[in-house]
Amino acid sequence: MQPIILASASPRRAQILKQIGVSFKVVPSNLPEEITDASCSPSEIVKELAAQKAKHIAGMISHGLIIGADTIVVLEGKILGKPLGPEHAMEMLTLLSGKEHSVYTGIALLKIPEQKFEVDFSETKVKFRAFSQDEALSYIKTGEPFDKAGSYAIQGRGAVFVESITGCYFNVVGLPITKLISMFGDFGVSIW
Repeated sequence: MQPIILASASPRRAQILKQIGVSFKVVPSNLPEEITDASCSPSEIVKELAAQKAKHIAGMISHGLIIGADTIVVLEGKILGKPLGPEHAMEMLTLLSGKEHSVYTGIALLKIPEQKFEVDFSETKVKFRAFSQDEALSYIKTGEPFDKAGSYAIQGRGAVFVESITGCYFNVVGLPITKLISMFGDFGVSIW
């Protein structure tokens, strides 16, 4: 069986793969997450970023199936990436309070040396309850928001802000399982 390579340093994505029994190795893509065309839709942006990560790692290996992924949070048409610091995290959390937003994750699979390539995305809607600035500040002080799109971790203490979700929970964490398993099928990969 071909090796599976996760082109991400995200411990959350690695944990999801472990949870579903996938054997893999991590070869993180250190490409800057830059959006080259701001007029693209959120789904196109995450697909492009995921593809860039997978293609970057393809130049480093001789064979295997590479998984590239990227997640963004979108509120009222505005992309909320990872916060640059505490003030930026506070700004994002304040914007999200009491509102519904979308979480998009792009997934790219690239099989080397065959150059078989597929890219897709998943969207989940997340509704936050209204919360105070003091709650947001207390959350920021935990340090949890700093490497998370939208400044929160649904699988961590950020769960206290979530009122409801529509769609895949694991997409919000960073890797939509159902979409991934479907794509694996296209590559002849079974997790069983």
